[in-house]
Amino acid sequence: MDPAYVSAFAALAGSAIGGATSLGASWVTQRTQVIAQQIAHDIARREDLYKDFIEEASKLYADALEHDKADTSKLVRLYALVSRMRVLSLPAVIESADRVMRAIIETYFGPNITLRELSETVKARSALDPLREFSEVCRGELQRLTLSRG
Repeated sequence: MDPAYVSAFAALAGSAIGGATSLGASWVTQRTQVIAQQIAHDIARREDLYKDFIEEASKLYADALEHDKADTSKLVRLYALVSRMRVLSLPAVIESADRVMRAIIETYFGPNITLRELSETVKARSALDPLREFSEVCRGELQRLTLSRG
């Protein structure tokens, strides 16, 4: 074989290998960026969902402490938020959200409390915080997602 052909073939092979390597590196980089963006978007969606649930549940819990009748439309909104969690969240978050829902409904059936009674309960540190466990479970889930991103 002619040495000119060998060197031309070697040059072409080197160019092809270099191009393939560059293309592969670009594909891997692009794929990693897309995955990171998807995880960041998922985290943001969950944060918004959990924030909405906490705000709505807090309002309903306060209402339940003061009233015997629940505003059904507000309870339905809270149920809708839990249903959205069923699509996005881990089972621990959903179970905790269900416990919050039950606590709110049970509070409506309990005796109403005055601001003075609430103040005394808070001072005695015997006040129940139905959202504490939910918040902690959500924080854990979001931390796991953040760690999987990095």
